[in-house]
Amino acid sequence: MEGWQAWDVTLKTSSQLHMINTTVMGMDFQAYLKMSETLGYSCTGTAELLPACDAGVTAALNEKISDELKNR
Repeated sequence: MEGWQAWDVTLKTSSQLHMINTTVMGMDFQAYLKMSETLGYSCTGTAELLPACDAGVTAALNEKISDELKNR
């Protein structure tokens, strides 16, 4: 799997998040893997890159949400 493919799947599944109140808990791994399979990308490569994508997306979204709540 190429980096651009991981980013492609991340963008396409970005609305599939697990949340509690205003906190992002993580991405929906099943949706991510299914999208990767549907697009013909390597599921093994996806499984290797998914934790890093999840950590980055979760941290960035939680920081953005926190900043927005502070500025209300």
